Amino acid sequence: MKARILQFLTLVGILIAGCAQETVNIDVMHDEGKPVIALDYRDFDRAASRLVQSLLASGALKKEGGGRSIVAKGRIVNDTMQRIDTDQLMSKIEIEILRSGQAVMTRAVGTDADKLIREGRELRDDEEFDQSTIPERGTLQAFDFSIKGKIFQRNIRYDKNRQQVEYYFQLMLSNSVTGLTYWQDEVFVGKRGSNKSVAW
Repeated sequence: MKARILQFLTLVGILIAGCAQETVNIDVMHDEGKPVIALDYRDFDRAASRLVQSLLASGALKKEGGGRSIVAKGRIVNDTMQRIDTDQLMSKIEIEILRSGQAVMTRAVGTDADKLIREGRELRDDEEFDQSTIPERGTLQAFDFSIKGKIFQRNIRYDKNRQQVEYYFQLMLSNSVTGLTYWQDEVFVGKRGSNKSVAW
């Protein structure tokens, strides 16, 4: 009896495995998969790229006399119904800024201040450490600009059966000395779909 039950369960397992859909890798460079009403990785990639291209084209990061501006990372506020890893979006923006060669990012200050940078300086006068390897006082550099942003969402009933979901990606660059905003832009991502589609 036990053997028959085991054979039956094995057969059911094989049938279920045979009916499962094939798993495939996504080609992120050429993926034109079926759009979804919620935000997906393509939306983040496009929004981040368009915002950074706008920032770089503005010339706001260019430093008089040459050199690269120092930028501190602020927060990206998520005002949507989705759980969004805003650090991931900011990381994409940072990568593109660094690749441009116009600016460097600082980890010494900001919402993502690196504790290790501070801890390294706390080793001064610790006899267990070779003091010639400890950073001297006055070596950290202040930032020229801070960058922060916001993502927000609007849901609009398009007709009886369809909805329009609008996402706005906003980013701004402010001068650390004057507090003036040197650049600001917004990228719009709009989607229409069934009212039954969930936008979070």
